Amino acid sequence: MKIGDSYNAWADSYDSMKNKTRDLEGKVLRQTFLNPHYGNILELGCGTGKNTGWLSEKADFVTALDISPKMIEIARKKITAENVTFTEADLQVDWPVKPGWANLITCSLVIEHIKDLDFIFAEAARALKRNGKFYICELHPGKQYAGSRAKFETEEGVHNPEAYVHHISDYLNAAKHNKFSLLDLNEYFDDREKENIPRLISLVFESGI
Repeated sequence: MKIGDSYNAWADSYDSMKNKTRDLEGKVLRQTFLNPHYGNILELGCGTGKNTGWLSEKADFVTALDISPKMIEIARKKITAENVTFTEADLQVDWPVKPGWANLITCSLVIEHIKDLDFIFAEAARALKRNGKFYICELHPGKQYAGSRAKFETEEGVHNPEAYVHHISDYLNAAKHNKFSLLDLNEYFDDREKENIPRLISLVFESGI
């Protein structure tokens, strides 16, 4: 099943099912961006809009992209802010954003489903203004090494959307290749249990070294 089809199938239950990864990432985003305003925000993988409404309060405009039309349909019903535009888009091909448009790009729980990490950083570099910020938060590689990945229940049983492992060094090398500097890197644990494998990793990069 292609990734867009997977998330179409997941859309109706995505908000209601128990999901520690989804819920923790929402907290991480809000802890990371405490300033009142960030200009134009490009949200990659907006899904059902769990972060979109909050981002709209921080932005002049939000362009929210997602590959799943069913996820976007749900997001549109939830988010009525006039400064938000939802667009169906495959992030693995050229993004429908003008060069230098965004002050901030957020990418939440998306990159595990994308094989070509360098392409994502190249498009982010194109879409950002100079000194723009690129936030990524993903399932921690350590969790992936241990066998964890996105999953949801269907009538046929548990379904795992297509996923790829990206090592921390992969993020740093792709960033360097596309002239980003690393501003921040953090790991987040379930219930602050630091003796366990972190659930999430977050990275914030700045464009235009």
